[in-house]
Amino acid sequence: MKFRVLAELVLRRYGIYLIAGLIALIALFWISRAGRQQKMDWRFIQAFGIRLPMRYEMHGIDVSKHNARIDWQRVQLMEAEGVRLQFVFIKATEGATMSDAQFAKNWRDAKKSNLRRGAYHFYHPTRDPLKQANNFIRNVTLKPGDFAPVVDFEVTNGQSETVIVAGLRQWLETVEEHYKVRPIIYTNGNLYRRYIKENFTEYPLWIADYSTKDLRQYDPDQLYFWQHSQAGWVQGIRGKVDFNVFVTDEDRLGEICL
Repeated sequence: MKFRVLAELVLRRYGIYLIAGLIALIALFWISRAGRQQKMDWRFIQAFGIRLPMRYEMHGIDVSKHNARIDWQRVQLMEAEGVRLQFVFIKATEGATMSDAQFAKNWRDAKKSNLRRGAYHFYHPTRDPLKQANNFIRNVTLKPGDFAPVVDFEVTNGQSETVIVAGLRQWLETVEEHYKVRPIIYTNGNLYRRYIKENFTEYPLWIADYSTKDLRQYDPDQLYFWQHSQAGWVQGIRGKVDFNVFVTDEDRLGEICL
């Protein structure tokens, strides 16, 4: 009873200060959150049709046959508000046997357009990982300056964690042995937390996350690329295009290139 009376006295005397303190803490939280978002320096670029995180200097795209026939000269020449595309990832293969119908042309023309290029493989956990790795190797010849190979992991096909992790590791190790460079893992935030975060910390990461404004949930030593939008526009490409940024220091480019 005495404690209750004492508590009421404290609330009556200091309640206004407690409320003010709580309001101040909430305000600090939102200011801090806004500050983190502002550090990205988001700016809507009319020509690209999306906001870009201008904190980063290297902007790029990824494409596949779904983007149809691409006019790479127009892609190369496009510049808006100081932003010019500097790199592109191109789909090469999928599963154990499929190759992208536009890969050969895209691969050749991207090089002619002086864009730094990379090739990726869409991975299916239900297919033999060794056959998938060899499918990529048969179709992709990398040259000095090209990005390391990419495994695109975005479906589980109902497979267990054990099967997925073992299969991905076999693909990665086989491809690394052939090209003598550590491959890059592309995935989304959910699959990263479930399968990649604890199992593949030694591999470079390319994350697709359209909702986050704060990349601190991803290991900064592992994260190299961020796909922040899939709704951009680029001259010379029909339809919407995925946009990416290189999020670490440019002097680390050599770590993920031939």
